[in-house]
Amino acid sequence: MPDDFPLPSQTPDALMLFGFWYRALPANRLHRGELAKTMLLEQPLVVGRDQQGQAFALRDACPHRGMPLSCGQFDGQQIECSYHGWKFDAHSGQCQLIPSLVPEQTLKIDRIYAGSYPCEERDEFIWVFIPDPGPVGAGFSKPAQAPVPAPEIPKFSDRYKLAYLAADLPCSVDHGIIGLMDPAHGPFVHQAWWWRSQKSIHEKQKHFEPIPYGFRMSAHTPSSNSAPYKLLRLYADADSISTTIDFVLPNLRSEIIRAGKYWFASLTTVTPITRSQCRIDVVAAWNLFRWIPFGPELLKFVFAKFVEQDRRTMELQSEGLKHNPHLMLIDDADRPAKWYFGLKNAMLEMKKNGGELRHPMSGPVTLKWRS
Repeated sequence: MPDDFPLPSQTPDALMLFGFWYRALPANRLHRGELAKTMLLEQPLVVGRDQQGQAFALRDACPHRGMPLSCGQFDGQQIECSYHGWKFDAHSGQCQLIPSLVPEQTLKIDRIYAGSYPCEERDEFIWVFIPDPGPVGAGFSKPAQAPVPAPEIPKFSDRYKLAYLAADLPCSVDHGIIGLMDPAHGPFVHQAWWWRSQKSIHEKQKHFEPIPYGFRMSAHTPSSNSAPYKLLRLYADADSISTTIDFVLPNLRSEIIRAGKYWFASLTTVTPITRSQCRIDVVAAWNLFRWIPFGPELLKFVFAKFVEQDRRTMELQSEGLKHNPHLMLIDDADRPAKWYFGLKNAMLEMKKNGGELRHPMSGPVTLKWRS
């Protein structure tokens, strides 16, 4: 790709990727016998828990006349539409009752389904699998199983802490993702006495390699201009500290830090809500500093500072994007963004025409930039 590779616009051609798991909402927002509304990839969803505590997700529209099912009653097993009283099984979406039918009417209600989606709980989040859309005008049928389990943060010990936070971003998922993986904005957006400043900018060199549906920043020593890493090195008393960062379609950024017996792992996602709005969710697990009181709250405070700085940056950027300016990607700092667009285009092409995904990386590569 040329050094001034043009950046796709933020408007409807910024397509969303179906056929993947997406984080829907924090698990603590969902109690037994309750329903919650959310939206993923412009699909309105109603998410709930049955009497046994198992999560489920349905399309938030009755197949009869489109009334949101989230407006209805839920008895822990079935959802009743508030418009005509149709009842649906919460997990399969299969119709159980149509009160207006009389005995001699032979409508096979068991063939009627509200849209149902595979749903799993991982690391204090509810994940929903959004399948590829069916033919235009086709109704819903018995739900299919997801081809793979929902993503999960790797853990390297039995005892660990867990924390998460979320923030809405006023931009397309594309801008949210390339902002997430951008290595050059740190000294300008994330300035803090305990992190880094513009004065600490220096040249960096990182090795990258292709992985299935994504790419990896190979295991490396963390940046020397970040105070938390210096503290970690002192605390762990380890010979070395290594960091590995992966990005995998559609929106998964995972980071693993190892220092002897200590570890930190995070899984960050940028989830498309609509074509012009997305949400960033950061979930982390670790066995570091477990003895420190309020450790999760402290880490969440630090994360919140970073996420709020990114959110504010995206908010300001969205003002400029309204006027459809000319945008470009440069080397080497923007190469991961190019790989993301290449992977996304390859995935869309594979879904359209079949075959194997053509990875934009031919092999390992070394990138250099200043940050």
